[in-house]
Amino acid sequence: MDEHLTESGAWPIAPAKEPLNPELTSVKRVLALLDKTAKSRRTYGTANPVAQKFFQELFEGLTAHLATYSKMAFLIQRSELYFNGEVVYQAEQGSSNESVAFKLYADGIRELAFLDGLSTEDLSFLLDSLWGSLDPEEDDDDIVTRLWSKNLSTITMVTAEEIAKASTSGDVFALSTAEMGDVFTLPTAGMMEAPESSLRDLLDREQARAKMGEGAGLGGGGGSETGTGGSPAGEGTGGSISRQASRFKSGHAGYEVSDKELAELAKEIEAESARDNMTYLLDMLTAILASEKSPAILTKLLDLWGNILDSLTAQGKWTVLDSVLGLLHVTVGVRPDLNDDHKKQLAVLLDNLGRPEHMKMIETYLNKTPDATTEGLPAVLLSMTPAAVSALCTLLGNLEAPTHQAIVAEALETLAKDQPDHVLRGLSDRRPRYVKNLLAILLKWNNPRFADAVERLVRYPDMQVRKEVVRAIGIFRPNGNGTKLVAFLNDTEESVRFAALKLLMTGHYTAPYSTWSPLVSAETFMDRNLGEKRAVFQALRATSGDEVIPFFESLLTERSWTNRKKKEELAILAAEALGKFPTPAALTALELGQKKGGGATVRQACIAALAQAQRQQQLKQAAS
Repeated sequence: MDEHLTESGAWPIAPAKEPLNPELTSVKRVLALLDKTAKSRRTYGTANPVAQKFFQELFEGLTAHLATYSKMAFLIQRSELYFNGEVVYQAEQGSSNESVAFKLYADGIRELAFLDGLSTEDLSFLLDSLWGSLDPEEDDDDIVTRLWSKNLSTITMVTAEEIAKASTSGDVFALSTAEMGDVFTLPTAGMMEAPESSLRDLLDREQARAKMGEGAGLGGGGGSETGTGGSPAGEGTGGSISRQASRFKSGHAGYEVSDKELAELAKEIEAESARDNMTYLLDMLTAILASEKSPAILTKLLDLWGNILDSLTAQGKWTVLDSVLGLLHVTVGVRPDLNDDHKKQLAVLLDNLGRPEHMKMIETYLNKTPDATTEGLPAVLLSMTPAAVSALCTLLGNLEAPTHQAIVAEALETLAKDQPDHVLRGLSDRRPRYVKNLLAILLKWNNPRFADAVERLVRYPDMQVRKEVVRAIGIFRPNGNGTKLVAFLNDTEESVRFAALKLLMTGHYTAPYSTWSPLVSAETFMDRNLGEKRAVFQALRATSGDEVIPFFESLLTERSWTNRKKKEELAILAAEALGKFPTPAALTALELGQKKGGGATVRQACIAALAQAQRQQQLKQAAS
């Protein structure tokens, strides 16, 4: 009959779940930090900022634990650490050979204890001892030897050798070889009259008893009812061992798993199955890059990283690509031991990022997937060297989506600022969208020396580009010679003409009447709408000054029988322009028009312009 059943044959009710043990929780947290710190120091070295951060967190966590509990001792197996019979650390599957547990276990340590008063020096010495980083010229990788030579007062340990010696001593443990299935399975029944705090305490106590037994002449096979290392009266050693199951074994043939536990296991399996294999492989390659010493392997590894860059680019994995590039950029700092050939190989690897073939991969992916995420792409482009400017210009011209073009344009704005030749040459391209993007880059730089290159686009086929050119001239040359702007007044698009007139009317530009004469003397000029002709006359007056007055006088006094209405309209506009800029010569011309105007309408316009001029003069005098 199963000993676990009640007298009625039923299974007993499961006991209520015990509350969390704060000490156990603290131990788990500290050991997790210990493993993370040891791995980071091994991979990146003690001088790495990340490794130093982890070390500080470990020391603070361990100090806080010792301040509360004064001691932390844990038992060590190949891939687990135990505290009070509970698993408090377990190596990840497939990486147990790199874990703290395995390293301690392989070097013969079966228990490690930290005591209150632990210093950063002692903790750092322990971590350095784990991976043999204390002295690169020293061949001894034995952790036990290092720790014993240091004789640390706040870190103690129990070795497998000590346990083996104690367990083969009949006076102490009375164990046969067959009974030593686990070096931690100590037959303490009948002798542990008080709870022990660690394996070290147990060994010290039993060794003391052994010495006392030898002094009393006791033999190794047994003794009185409570003889040292023996069994209680009436029981043999085997009976004691059968009741004293290993602390790392359940004592049951199987485990009863609840539905909730089964569901949690299923979730863990699902999460492991859905693991990002790409990230996993990159982590492996990163670890190799950080620690590999063989020059031949490093050469092959750097070649492999080149293939990885191409693969990530072709797949549009911008965030991962940015992370990999960041890693490669800091490799020389993390690995100062790289030889010159590897440093050159690494530099070529990063320079090749901007080669035309690589840009073609970016272009192909973005044009095929216009809605693809671009997170990380700006950082990838900005990580390129200025040598990539030419290829980036080609990429900008070939991309189809405006959002993608904007990202490349922003990168060019930064990378091409000190070498704008490729951008300026691109202005001659016949793709309006591309030229507009280049103009936008030039406008952000706002360098007047680009004005000459922009003014060459006066007759660019696309109207929107010509409007952008006018705006660019106004930014690059906010004053001075306005001849180039006057050239835009013959543009076939009215909006382009008005954009140029708006700048010319500000009075910040100059242009001789000879520049305007072909425009305003042409018969076709009279066919333009009234608003445009008014703007032209005002711009003419603002840029040519009194040089234009003879032309305006001829309009005011001309008597014509052909196109009379249109010519009177021009004369009225001339009077308005003279009234807005009332110089003495302008007032004289208006007075002449008032007396000898070509018609009553023109004379009335001159009278109105003179009145306006007088009001302006009075306002100026009042203001002064």
